[in-house]
Amino acid sequence: MERNITIRHHEVDLAASIHYPVADHKPEGKGKGRTPLIVICHGFVGNRIGTDRLFVKSARKLANEGYMVVRFDYAGCGESTGEYGQQGLESMVEQTRTILDYVMNCNDIDPTRVTLLGHSLGGAVAILTAVRDRRVNHLVLWSPVGHPFNDIVKIVGRETYDQAVLEGEADFLGYGFAPEYFESLGHFQPFQEVRRFQGDVLVIHGTGDDVIPVDYAFLYQKELWTRSEGRCDKEIIFQADHTYSSGPHRRELLEHTCKWLSERSAAQTQWQHWMI
Repeated sequence: MERNITIRHHEVDLAASIHYPVADHKPEGKGKGRTPLIVICHGFVGNRIGTDRLFVKSARKLANEGYMVVRFDYAGCGESTGEYGQQGLESMVEQTRTILDYVMNCNDIDPTRVTLLGHSLGGAVAILTAVRDRRVNHLVLWSPVGHPFNDIVKIVGRETYDQAVLEGEADFLGYGFAPEYFESLGHFQPFQEVRRFQGDVLVIHGTGDDVIPVDYAFLYQKELWTRSEGRCDKEIIFQADHTYSSGPHRRELLEHTCKWLSERSAAQTQWQHWMI
């Protein structure tokens, strides 16, 4: 079952879709009978549908695996109110935490199985949210941004950034970007901050990605290996582009994701039994 809702965040209405689990996967031990949660964070000037319906298909697949999945539009994107590009990453982190507040307060969510799944810039937002919100246990990062300022300026073009700084706003794909948006991108370094997250992480990237370098997957894994807790797994999909637009690449993306989440759940159950 799927349901479209609106979640209030300060003066903005965030449009969201909830996918309820189809399969009845009830974990044993702590959290028994409760539902694992996945929140999908879309990328730069994206929306909760995703390119070629990436997030719709992904959410339905994950719901069939027994997860409650929430996909939502950041302010000014998709069907949400507000103006994208007038605020920055801080606001996107706050919006993500608002979604977590709503879902975890209204549903019987397993607090030990809360995952943020972020694509592109949404991957960076997922990391920044996870290190600030201890409710997040796992991260799944698809083609994640590593250097927000450099990566986004490369996408919009240096001339767009310069115009925003000089004139107070610049247009890109119909969105008006204020200097504050770009300034916020430079305040955060996900490669460094990710070390503060102590949960398990899966990083997936395609070798055919011409938007965000596949090298970032290796750099993220290197940083995550320096932590005292938590594991990191990496999957590289040969020739996959930034949005995994081909059928085989998208199937491989979802197979890796579902398999990893299932393995983390099994490992957690085994650990709980050992503790008992």
